[in-house]
Amino acid sequence: QGRTGTKLSDFGDYTGSKELTDILQLTNNSLSDVRLSPDGRHIHVILRKPKAGLVTFDKHERGQLVQNQKKLDLWSTRPVPIVDILYLDHNDNNSVSKRDTAAVAVVYENGKAEFWKFQECKAGWHLLQTSDLCNSPRARVVSVCACSNLIIWCEERPPSESSPALSSTRNKLRYCVCRRDFDVEEGVVSLGGVKIALHNNPKFTVVSSGEYVHLLPDLKVKPLLSISKFFLSWSPRHDSFRISTTCKNTPLKKFSAKESDFKRLVTDSLGYLSTLEPPEIYNFSPTGCGGLLLLLSTGWLCLLQKDGMLRQVFKQADNCLVKYGTHTSLCMYQDTLALLVGQNLHVVDVNCGRELEKIVLEREGLLYANRAERRLLVEAVFEEACKYYQQRSLSSTQLTVDTLKKGGRFQAPISLASILRNYFSLMGSLEAELKALVALEDVKGSLVRGSAKEVEVVCESLVEKEVARLLSSSELDKETLLYLNSIFSIFPCQAWRAAQAALQLHYNGEGSLSSKAPPDVWKTVLTALPVFELLCHSVFHFQPSWLPRFLEAAQQQQGSAGLGLGGEGGENNVPLYKRALCVLSSLGLDRDQHQDLEVELLLVSGRPNAILQAMRVLMAKQEWERVTQVAQKFCKQSPLLNKEIFTTLLCEVAHHRDLDPYLDLLWTLCPEDLSVTTILNLVLKSLPSPNTPSSSSSSSSFSMSTTTSSSPAPFAGPHSSQLTIGLLKPLLRKVLQVTGNSLTSPHMPHSPVLWLFRCQILICLKLKLCLFSVTKQFLLESDRVSHCYFS
Repeated sequence: QGRTGTKLSDFGDYTGSKELTDILQLTNNSLSDVRLSPDGRHIHVILRKPKAGLVTFDKHERGQLVQNQKKLDLWSTRPVPIVDILYLDHNDNNSVSKRDTAAVAVVYENGKAEFWKFQECKAGWHLLQTSDLCNSPRARVVSVCACSNLIIWCEERPPSESSPALSSTRNKLRYCVCRRDFDVEEGVVSLGGVKIALHNNPKFTVVSSGEYVHLLPDLKVKPLLSISKFFLSWSPRHDSFRISTTCKNTPLKKFSAKESDFKRLVTDSLGYLSTLEPPEIYNFSPTGCGGLLLLLSTGWLCLLQKDGMLRQVFKQADNCLVKYGTHTSLCMYQDTLALLVGQNLHVVDVNCGRELEKIVLEREGLLYANRAERRLLVEAVFEEACKYYQQRSLSSTQLTVDTLKKGGRFQAPISLASILRNYFSLMGSLEAELKALVALEDVKGSLVRGSAKEVEVVCESLVEKEVARLLSSSELDKETLLYLNSIFSIFPCQAWRAAQAALQLHYNGEGSLSSKAPPDVWKTVLTALPVFELLCHSVFHFQPSWLPRFLEAAQQQQGSAGLGLGGEGGENNVPLYKRALCVLSSLGLDRDQHQDLEVELLLVSGRPNAILQAMRVLMAKQEWERVTQVAQKFCKQSPLLNKEIFTTLLCEVAHHRDLDPYLDLLWTLCPEDLSVTTILNLVLKSLPSPNTPSSSSSSSSFSMSTTTSSSPAPFAGPHSSQLTIGLLKPLLRKVLQVTGNSLTSPHMPHSPVLWLFRCQILICLKLKLCLFSVTKQFLLESDRVSHCYFS
């Protein structure tokens, strides 16, 4: 369960899922006895009551093998309890590709160990061998772990019957910590001899983390002695011990592991330890890189770093302190800690200790970390090193990962050491890329063994990963672009869905398309030709109505990323709307089929020339209501564009009468700085010749035409397309009012009426009409405003 949501599983992809669900739901079953393999493909449950045994549940990649799978269920194999089950690394060649191989060791209290191997190709688990871990048949194993190629355990060695009775203290120190090398190869387990790392010690829980093994006090009983006030950290590689306590942030003492007697190691520290009252350790979890998470009785969640420093990370609220015996689970995921107390899950930032979220679960649970990814990444590093140096090797012998690890034939050990020396820093910078690479190779491999339906699903997943990888690339060369183009050509449906996922496109159903893709992805889309064109083509093919919105989203990303595109010069500086229009024109569709889409693309661009071009297209289609809507919207964009739109429409008014129903709206769009003289000049220049033949629909420079009167001059018919002064009066009066009716202007007569009269005369002269009717109209108007004129 994470911060982004909850991912639930019914374990349907595991064999025996119903039985597993029943076991996990049993209230008397201890969750601490559930084990998950590092690759997440195997679940083992150690049963103790009422019947002891081990039950396994396996996840298969190929469903047809599930029915014939051989489970590892150990119910009555041995009458003694199971201590633990260990997941062992194997050294088979090409271990990345052999994911169906896993080895485990089932360790019993009497020191017996059974080694099992899982092979999916052979339908399940197979017993490799049974061995005795301990030298003494009377020894009892109390805890066990695996560290690198070592099996390490703590065993109890009871005294012989002939030895005298032991004191209470001596009785507590009857344990020892032992180790044995192991190697699993080609179905055989090779065990080295038993070596005692520490003896005469109390009962320890051995915990493996990276190259360290931590020896913790027994957590199942409350500590009573001073020897339980501290714990040890042992490095088999460096052959050294550290003594630490939970109330100090630095180790108390460091010493060589050559001294293996516990009593001698701690003698010097007992006096100091007796004065301390360190908090108890309630729970722990290895971090996988040498560190250890510790949950203390004080409520503090601490991180024991591999250098021995104990750092306090997070403290629970005082009213939520953990009580002894409360079910807890903790785990570390990179820079995030997860602490589960009962049903409360705390998500904590490791770096600052801030609680990121608190989630209440429906029931108690366990936290696990999938450590297979890092192992796979190690293999990927080795394989890349093999490939790199094989190309430069003079030897014809094929270099393998196995020979590289064993140092058999590798001819450049210094170069390899340089690579692996910086391995952890490499993991930090390339981990995401390596994960993607490994996952992609797994997908490719599964294509050869799936059914038709499975291949289809894998194919879609593969296309999605490839498109995401390519769009995230900082640079795309010619070959890569051809590869991307072929993906969109061969898998158009899958590529469209992959593009949606990579760009994180979301359509809200109200005409808005949003994208949450990183800027780097959009930079690749907008700068690498012809990625943007490929996506436009895909959008048009599957969601044509999205194309204008896609262009709008691309322009927003272009502006926010500061890519500096959009100039008119150069192939790479072609505006995005022109690139989208080129895609539209290249489809070979009939112009009427995509003209509406073309208009939308021009308008979405927001560029003045494109908007005027869109208006011309709309006027050619005689969609006058749409023309006025566009004019009203974009006249607000800038004064210059306002003037261009208005003059364009005014010229149209002079040509025909189709815009008459919208004149009141058009006159409101007149720029304030436009003079009457300018308006008259525009009208006079745009008036068509009365002798020009035309149709009922207008025709101008935008394919409009005028209709001349069928009546003889000077009278116009009722359906004439000629412009009248009555239509222009509201506009001219509006302009005169804006200019303030100034009488001092050398360009204006002494009266607005005279000015209108002059307008009438000029227009009528242009139309070659008789002045009689005009003069009569003027005299009638002069009488009504004579008081203004003669004043």
